[in-house]
Amino acid sequence: MASDANTYDAIVIGSGISGGWAAKELCEKGLKTLVLERGRNVEHIKDYPTATMAPWEFPHRGALTRKYREENPVAARIAAEDVTHFFIKDGDHPYVQEKPFDWIRGYQVGGKSIMWGRACQRWSRYDFEAPERDGYGIGWPIGYDDIAPWYSHVEKFIGVCGALDGIESMPDGEYLPPFDFNCVEKAYSERIRRHYGDRYVVQGRWAQLTRPEPIHLQQGRSACMSRNLCWRGCPFGAYFSSNSSTLPWAAKTGNLTLRPDSVVHSIICDERTNRASGVRVIDAHTHEVSEYRAKLVFVNASALNSVLILLNSVSPRFPHGLGNDNGLLGKYVAFQSYRANGGGAIDGFEDGYYFGRRPSECIIPNFRNLKRHEMDFVGGYTTFTGAYRERGAASAERVGGAYKDAQARPGQWKIYVYMQGETIPKESNRVRLHDTLEDAWGIPQLVTSVDYDDNDERMVRDWRAQAAEMLEVAGCRDIETADTHWYPGRDIHEMGGCRMGRDPRTSLLNRWNQLHACPNVFVTDGACMTSTGNQSPSLLYMALTARAVDHAVGELKRRNL
Repeated sequence: MASDANTYDAIVIGSGISGGWAAKELCEKGLKTLVLERGRNVEHIKDYPTATMAPWEFPHRGALTRKYREENPVAARIAAEDVTHFFIKDGDHPYVQEKPFDWIRGYQVGGKSIMWGRACQRWSRYDFEAPERDGYGIGWPIGYDDIAPWYSHVEKFIGVCGALDGIESMPDGEYLPPFDFNCVEKAYSERIRRHYGDRYVVQGRWAQLTRPEPIHLQQGRSACMSRNLCWRGCPFGAYFSSNSSTLPWAAKTGNLTLRPDSVVHSIICDERTNRASGVRVIDAHTHEVSEYRAKLVFVNASALNSVLILLNSVSPRFPHGLGNDNGLLGKYVAFQSYRANGGGAIDGFEDGYYFGRRPSECIIPNFRNLKRHEMDFVGGYTTFTGAYRERGAASAERVGGAYKDAQARPGQWKIYVYMQGETIPKESNRVRLHDTLEDAWGIPQLVTSVDYDDNDERMVRDWRAQAAEMLEVAGCRDIETADTHWYPGRDIHEMGGCRMGRDPRTSLLNRWNQLHACPNVFVTDGACMTSTGNQSPSLLYMALTARAVDHAVGELKRRNL
């Protein structure tokens, strides 16, 4: 049972990108807020053990050992020696793959906000409208105009660099100065724009402080040093993470209680009020069970874990999971397709180079199926791209003085491209709880059943053809593209399972991210997504979270919750 000491105004489950934002907004609005994190505590700067290490200081120069790869086939698809401490080991948190699915997780305070890619494009109105318009999904209950002011709210606080490009499929926002093009990227951008007219190579939008504003300095953060070692944890706080930004900001209010090593078992439903009354928690080390009470519960455990918690939150009122009156909880899971990539060599520019290791990339915003369905597939794709110069000139020798001298000269310029494609949320793409298998805390293991479809295959083929064509327009030779056939999940952009919608018969959440059937529970991480779009989703999670908190606190004051 919960004691008065275990009673708060709000509980946030998860401390990653969206959980940190829920904590910041709730605490700023005066609510005593408990943040529950299943992983260990990680404090900004203090707990970034590899942040300033040189390559030669690692026993294996950054490579994973054979033993690690054998024991962690899923984590090994993304981790490297300098960050294995931020990725969970496969055996510690098992799940069941009915179809191959890479569930990449980071359990610690800050979650994956420590290791995220930091891409912060705004969705366009087409991303919200296309699924319903073209018949491959239900309608979003909100549109671009609803979320635009919240995008601005988030961008100003976290710090996003980028240019005002005026591109319809990738709206402009509140930006710090962008990183510069290198000489090849500048020529690349000009050639693509001149040839196509409606395709653009521009600087992407990144949560990096190129020129900090006063709000960022108040957070104790400083400018990016262009080390490109971000996922080790940045001692300068130059990119946004919960650890460097939102959680310390929430703590300054005096309203935050952060409880790491707290595995959430379920959300407790009060049968008398048809509201959530609190959360049941298992201590990660002692396995002691505790209960915490609150008027509001924000579920931000990362998409699939959030769905797992909701499915495990059973009661006489909700025998199939909290809010799951329509049986759709865990269904319509989707992801973003990263399967295709390519590149080529480009001649010239021998007298040009660049300074530092820029932690950003260029981007070609989506140009497919924007205003109408015009392809043999639905949805669109974004292309990440950039130019680089190989380290070391070509040399026939691999040892000796000639090879050493060659390494002192810059090598060939090349351009790379890779795809981030929209996938279709389908009822058959789903997760559920296993009937008998449990984890170390007695919680049912998650079963994943998620796969590609024919639409994905057609999109990959089109992307490869267009990528090769654009590389040729850019002036490349020796052009290659590939379909990697990566498993779903490796993108780490899993979404859905508790989607937003207008109709309680076809969705779990309303336009404010509230459970239709239990309105004091809000889900604002990737689980809430109605469709995947083709732009990166993390900025949208943060904006949806801030918007939902504003609504929740207003409803609380009006005594509607």
